Amino acid sequence: MERRYSMGRARLAAVSAVLLSVFDGADAGQRSSSSSMASQFLAAHNEARRAVRVAPLAWDESLAAYARRYAEERARTGCALVHSHGGPYAQNLFRGSGGPGGWRPEQVVAAWVVPEKAMYDARSNTCRGARGACGHYTQVVWRGTKAVGCAMAACAGGRGTYAVCAYNPPGNYVGVRPY
Repeated sequence: MERRYSMGRARLAAVSAVLLSVFDGADAGQRSSSSSMASQFLAAHNEARRAVRVAPLAWDESLAAYARRYAEERARTGCALVHSHGGPYAQNLFRGSGGPGGWRPEQVVAAWVVPEKAMYDARSNTCRGARGACGHYTQVVWRGTKAVGCAMAACAGGRGTYAVCAYNPPGNYVGVRPY
């Protein structure tokens, strides 16, 4: 009997070790996934900034948490592209069709940068599109902005992906050149 108990303790210890490593590994995987998403968002932003010779942004976890809360709130309530007016940071918002995993961070940033950069005339500091049509791009490359944090959330029912990037200090001041 004593031996069975010892054997049971040994098995319990082994099972506990396996479970701890699995759960710790899952947590590490989640951290790695979050870290990977952060580095992908940051790299895409800094690529656009490098193209216009603006200093790179730093990743800011508090901005990412702010973006995450807002993305999750909007995702729960229909994924409408509505800015959080009155907040302390600038924001770029994105909504893409398809469920979770359908969009990568670099695709989100490219959706802001590629079409809007083509419409922006740096010499005259004007946009050939409708009023505000270049605002996502100019925020990405705004010289005075030093930090960014972004997040993505699945829209209710898996009908889309919602992304938010928050910027500090904010940019896009009327009449001021972004770079």
